Amino acid sequence: MSGSRIAALGHYQPSRVLTNDELSTMVDTSDEWIRRRTGIATRRIAAPDESVTDMAAAAAGKALASAGLRPSGIDLITVATCTAIDRCPSTAAQVAARLGIPSAVAYDLNNGCAGFTTALAGADHAVRAGAARHALVIGAEKMSDVTDWTDRGTCVLLGDGAGAAVVSAVEEADGAEGAGRAGIGPVVWGSDPTRADAVRLVGDWHPHFAQEGQSVFRWATGELPAIAREACRRAGLTPADLAGVITHQANLRIIEAVLRQLDLRDDVVIAQDVVESGNTSAASVPLALSKLTERGDIPSGAPVLLLAFGGGLSWAGQVVACP
Repeated sequence: MSGSRIAALGHYQPSRVLTNDELSTMVDTSDEWIRRRTGIATRRIAAPDESVTDMAAAAAGKALASAGLRPSGIDLITVATCTAIDRCPSTAAQVAARLGIPSAVAYDLNNGCAGFTTALAGADHAVRAGAARHALVIGAEKMSDVTDWTDRGTCVLLGDGAGAAVVSAVEEADGAEGAGRAGIGPVVWGSDPTRADAVRLVGDWHPHFAQEGQSVFRWATGELPAIAREACRRAGLTPADLAGVITHQANLRIIEAVLRQLDLRDDVVIAQDVVESGNTSAASVPLALSKLTERGDIPSGAPVLLLAFGGGLSWAGQVVACP
C-alpha cells in the first residue's frame, strides 16, 4: 500500500455577487441581522444556464493544470454534490468528457455538506489500495437551485461554487503514516440517522433546502470538537500542531464555537470563507482550502484539519498536508 497526498487544488465561483442588502429587498431581513446570526456578508449565485457540471469542470480543470498532469493520467473522478439535476450520466462522467479524461472510473457521491471530505477519504483509500494513482475529487453545488427565496431563515445562507483536489500516490515514507510529510491522514467519519431530518433536501424534482437550525448548532458545537481531536490523534498530532483548520462553512457562529473548544495555537489559520461565499455545501471545504493555498496563507506541507458535517446527519474529517 502506498500513501496519498493532495497534489494540487482549484476552485471556481460564479461572477454574480448577492449582497445582504439585496436580500433585504426580497425577504424581511437586513445586513445587520444576517451578519449577527451567520457571519455572512455575500454569496455567489450561478447564472440560470450555469450547471453543477460547468462549475465542477472549471474547478477540476484548474486543479489538473496546477498538478501538471495530462487528462490521461487521472484514474478516478468523484464529484460530491447534492444539487446535480442529472441522475445519469453522473456529473463526474460529464466532467471527464469536458476535460478529455479517457477512461477513469467516474461516480457522484451525495453526503450533503460532508460530501467532499467523504469523497476525499474514498480517493485516499483507492490510492492506498493501488486501485488508482491519480484521482480528481470535486465538491460542486448549485444551492441557488434548491433555495426557497421566500424563507429568510435559509435563503440568506446559501451560495454556489466548486472546489477540486488532485489526489496522488506517494511512497509510504512520504505520506502513508498519519498526515505524513505530504499525506492524507486517516478519516474519522460516521452518521447519526436519528437526526436525519436536521438537514434535508427531500421531495420531488424541485426540492427546497431545509434544516433545524438550533438542532444543528447544538449537535455541531457538542460533537465536532471530539471528532476533530480524534482526527488529529489518528494523524499522530494534537490540535496544537495544526497550521490551519478548514471546517464546513455553514455558519461563522458554529465555526467559532467549535474551535474555541480546541487547544489551537494563536497563529493557526482559520478558514472563514463563509463570510464572502455563504454555505456552499459540499463545495465549501475545497473552495476554502483552495483559496487559502492560492494566497499562500498556509505553508506547503503544513498540517491542516478538514472537518465537515451535513445531511444524514453525517460527518467526515481528516488531517492533510497543505499542497
